[in-house]
Amino acid sequence: MAEERSSPENPWPVRTVARKIFDWINRLGDVWVEGQVTQLSARPGTSTAFLTLRDPSADMSMQLTAPVGVVRELQLTEGSRVVVHGKPHFYPNRGTLSLRVDEIRQVGIGELLARIERVKKLLAAEGLFDPRRKRRPPFLPNKIGLVTGRTSAAERDVLTNAHARWPGARFRVVNVAVQGVSAVPQILTALSTLDQDSEVDVIVLARGGGSVEDLLPFSDEALCRAVASCRTPVLSAIGHEPDSPLVDHVADVRCSTPTDAGKRVVPDVAEETQRVRQMRDRGRRALHGWVDREHRLLASLRTRPVLADPHGPLDRRAEDVDRLRERARRAVRNRLDSEAAGLTATRARLTTLGPAATLARGYAVVQLVTPGGEVGGVLRSTSQAPPGAFLRVRVADGTVHVVAIGGGDGRPMITDEHGHRSEEGGGGAEPGT
Repeated sequence: MAEERSSPENPWPVRTVARKIFDWINRLGDVWVEGQVTQLSARPGTSTAFLTLRDPSADMSMQLTAPVGVVRELQLTEGSRVVVHGKPHFYPNRGTLSLRVDEIRQVGIGELLARIERVKKLLAAEGLFDPRRKRRPPFLPNKIGLVTGRTSAAERDVLTNAHARWPGARFRVVNVAVQGVSAVPQILTALSTLDQDSEVDVIVLARGGGSVEDLLPFSDEALCRAVASCRTPVLSAIGHEPDSPLVDHVADVRCSTPTDAGKRVVPDVAEETQRVRQMRDRGRRALHGWVDREHRLLASLRTRPVLADPHGPLDRRAEDVDRLRERARRAVRNRLDSEAAGLTATRARLTTLGPAATLARGYAVVQLVTPGGEVGGVLRSTSQAPPGAFLRVRVADGTVHVVAIGGGDGRPMITDEHGHRSEEGGGGAEPGT
């Protein structure tokens, strides 16, 4: 019959819970566990040694018991990386969990390097080493975050060289453990704190040189991922030039030493002052060159005839205008004279050919006058003037009125108003008033 579930009305006693936990752990069986030794107690005269195994990437630990002979044979010390084989055991009376170890294998340098290489390939495959994701640190950061060991040579090198290059450099230093079991958790906390500080523009991880085991925290996968996820650019200055922990590949900038980090995190005030002076000199030379060039251009423009003697072209053009105006005046005058001569000749011809000149030579113009007194057309034939017709005769100095009468030879005769007669075809009628 299955055991009833616990409830407020039917709670389990402590012994029941302890027994169930004991049963669950016993079903786990044997396990292999890797970790770092943080505490070791192997008292003389005892057959059992007590150890604390810690996960370097997380704040978790486990108690171990092992034969003293196994511990002494391996010469384990605090900080050693080991792989143990054992069976978890729960003590119901004390409510504690322990791992009964029957075999311990110390992780050697070769194995550590192999594991670092596996983590390196994993991080590289995920793109954490890609140069395109790396950010350029600011030219002159407002404040520099420094994660390093307390009163360490690395801290002194970074601060001394940075202040020597830029005396006004501001730092926020966070001291952490840089080796051992507590290094990774403390560095992770320091990175998070500095990354959240709005005044910090760049973070420097600094540590002096050491063995592979000493630098092992800076190849931790969790630390590498934390550096990659930082919003603030990170400079890695771990160990010496030959040392290359994984955090160097993930950081935005790798510095060969803490001294190099102090030189690269801030500009050199002397160099920048010299650069400003050089730029000022270049600007001054460029400005002087431009002014000289423009001055020569103005001088060249001033030597041109149009600017050297601005009235000369105007005077020459004025002379041209006067000359052209005189030519136009002469042309107009000649044309007027020619037309006047032509008009005079035409007037002379008209005068010569006009009726007044003809009348002056003794001719007369005879016009028929109707009974109503209206003057008709010019008389061109004797047939147009029957006897008794009234005629108007125009001579050079006036007109006379006559009456046509018939002649003795049958030709009509013309008499004036006083009865004087003349035959047709004579030298014209006598002038009358």
